[in-house]
Order: sequence, then structure tokens, then C-alpha cells
Amino acid sequence: MQGIELSRRFYADIVRPWMTSVAPELAHSAALIGFGSELLGLDDEVSRDHNWGPRVHVFLCTDAFNDHARRLVVEFTKVAPTSYLDEPIGWRSRPHPPANGPEAAGAIEHGLEFHTLEAMLERLLAVRSADNLAPLQWLGFAEQRLLAFTGGAVFHDDDKRLTSARTALAYFPDDVWLYKIACQWRRIAEEQAFVGRAGQVGDDLGSRLVASRLVRDIMRMGFLLERRYAPYAKWFGSAFGKLPLAETLSPLLQRILLAEGWQERGETLASAYLALARRQLADGIGGKVEPVIGPYFERPFTTINADDLVEATLKGIRDPLIKELPVVGALDQVSDLTPVLEDPSGSQRMIIALLG
Repeated sequence: MQGIELSRRFYADIVRPWMTSVAPELAHSAALIGFGSELLGLDDEVSRDHNWGPRVHVFLCTDAFNDHARRLVVEFTKVAPTSYLDEPIGWRSRPHPPANGPEAAGAIEHGLEFHTLEAMLERLLAVRSADNLAPLQWLGFAEQRLLAFTGGAVFHDDDKRLTSARTALAYFPDDVWLYKIACQWRRIAEEQAFVGRAGQVGDDLGSRLVASRLVRDIMRMGFLLERRYAPYAKWFGSAFGKLPLAETLSPLLQRILLAEGWQERGETLASAYLALARRQLADGIGGKVEPVIGPYFERPFTTINADDLVEATLKGIRDPLIKELPVVGALDQVSDLTPVLEDPSGSQRMIIALLG
């Protein structure tokens, strides 16, 4: 059994009946969100060595949290079973211990935590509401942290506030999305000729390195065109493989990474760019721009007219603020450093400094 289903049953069989008996009038939401391979449906036997097991996040309004949460954590510790469906209850060390703070309460002895929605949003994204977010706030969110909030599953939701927040954050607003697509083409435009140039001077390792960077850029564009948040590096390839576009792109990307010569590398990369461009145009993004594969000016490196795709994509943006932004990118497009992506307040400050 995968972790989401285990936790769903744990809530239905153990937690909810207990809460009904000890706090029958207490309105709440229950879910499993945040961190863990099971939230992406990618957990396996190896996942069970840390923080995997029956666990539930219960969300209360601020007043109810202050009045009840810590008492309920203590009371559940007294009655919680030691195992559920043959899985031990309790935290298994690394990397995320049960939350405790001004608006979070849990115990290491069992998998039940209490939170306020506002504190969970602040912890993951450095905001306390999902309403009326500014474009720069959206651009400062790490996709892996947006996925942490919108992934997983909701088991119960009395006031629908949790569901509403998850819906509001389910994907980028259209203009932010188009900006990110344009910036992704800009990334491709900057390096696509280097695969051939490095190979031409005998630097096969350098050519392979640039090609691998471009493979990741292609995969990120795949997530964008499918309107899916990309997870962190460990599950990036696994999640990409589940995208509809992967059926077309994966064989090309394998050929790129295994190619023995820079010519094949560059030509196959161009085929992947063309597949992305055609998908984009089929979805009505970029007007009537014609994707063209050909040499890089007078040099014999196979490329796509990425600059044209950048400009055509930008034309679809309506928000004047976003239209005026430099074509640099959102947080995930300017850094892949984990301490940056995992610091939501720092991420917001960085994007404001870069684009604001």
C-alpha cells in the first residue's frame, strides 16, 4: 500500500472517530501535504526508512488551534495504537520531524499533527493567504514548494478553506505562465549553439555537458506546456516520464545523452525543440510564428529560431507589469540551489531584487 492510501485509511479508521468522540463540534480539515515521496505517488519500499507511515495533518482555524491543538496532541499520544495495518506509528528520524511552533503541534510518538492553514502557507511559501498574489510573488515561488502544498491529498474539509487555497495555487496565472515559457526559450537560445561549437574544437565532454543542461531545459519546458509543477531533482525524471509529452520527447532525450558525436547531439536536440514548439503552437501560444530548424547563422550548428519563439510568446502577455519584466525568469529558472529553493522568504527577496 502506498503512503497516501495508508494515511487516508488512518484518518478514516483512527483519527476521525477519535476526534468525533473527544471534540465532536470541532470543525477541521484533514490532509497529507508537504514533504515526502508518497505525496507524489512515488514511494516504494526504500521510502519507508524515514518519516513514512500513517500520518495526518489536521487544520484548524486560529482560535480553535489555540484552544484545542496542543491538548489534543497530548490526548492522542495516550490512545494512539503502536501500529496501523502492520505499519508502526511514529516518526522515523530524518528529514522532517513533526512540526511544532506557534501554529503547529505534533508529537514524535504518532503521526497526527495540527496546523493552521495560514502557518502552513507561510512555512512553505512565505505568504499567509493564497488570495490576490502579485506577479512577483508567483515568480518567487519554487515549483517544488508549490507542489508540496498542492500535491498529496485532502481527506476531509469542513469549511473548504484548504481546498480553496489549493485550487488557487494549483498552477500559475496565465501571464506568469507565458512569461516562464518565454524565459525557458531564452535559456535554450543562450546555449543551443554551444553543443556544436564545443564539439567542433574537440571538447566532447564540454559538448555533452551543455547538451545535458539543454535536456533539462527541454524537460522543464515539458512541465510548463503540460501545466504541471516540476518536483525536486530526485523525482524530476520520474515525474517527467508521466507527462503526455514524454512519449515524444523521452526517446529523443535518450538519444541526445547517448550520442557519440556533437552533430547527432545537436540535430536531436533540435528535433526536441521542434516538438516543443509545435506543441506550443497547437495550444495557441505564440500566434503564427513558424518554428524553423537550421544552421546557427553561418555556422554548421543545428538550432531553432528560439528568439522568435521568445518574442511571440511574450506578445500573449496582457499584464503590463509582466510585459515590462526583463526576460530573465522565475526562481527555478535562475537558480537550482537547494538552499535557495527551500528558503521561501529568501526566494521572494531574491526575485524582487532581480526583477523588481
